[in-house]
Amino acid sequence: MSGAGGGRGGGGTQGNGTGRRRFGRSDRGSLALEAAILIPVVLAFVLMAVAAGRLQTTGSVVDAAARAGARAASLARTPEGARAAAAEAAGDVLAGRSVRCTQEPIGDPEYGSLDTAGGRLETVTVRVRCTVPLRDLLRFDGVPGEKTLTGEFTSVIDRYRGD
Repeated sequence: MSGAGGGRGGGGTQGNGTGRRRFGRSDRGSLALEAAILIPVVLAFVLMAVAAGRLQTTGSVVDAAARAGARAASLARTPEGARAAAAEAAGDVLAGRSVRCTQEPIGDPEYGSLDTAGGRLETVTVRVRCTVPLRDLLRFDGVPGEKTLTGEFTSVIDRYRGD
């Protein structure tokens, strides 16, 4: 009776030829249990990745709206015309990509100047601030909360737009 197994049959197995462990448990059902635990976790990670992607895409749309608004404002001849042109251009971009803001996304354009070697250039800056409900952003009803996305762009006022 010497050896690592100690006792009959060696290694703690019964000598009935079944190969089953005497004190071990069966592995039946363990795959279903592992799947029941892992599938929701993997699904949650996938949904978080989709949500992050949608958030990034919507942020890019808000930036594009600010760019379009600044360009439209740079072509306008009056501050009132600049505000109206910026709001229309930004609204078109947001509507074209189905982004709905909870309030008016455009404020008043801000004017400034830029000193360059070629002379002084007048600029206009448009800021788009869009608060989007998460249920719209994720396209999943029942998601509470909202996210505010901001885009800003500065454009040089076109010297040759006419007066």
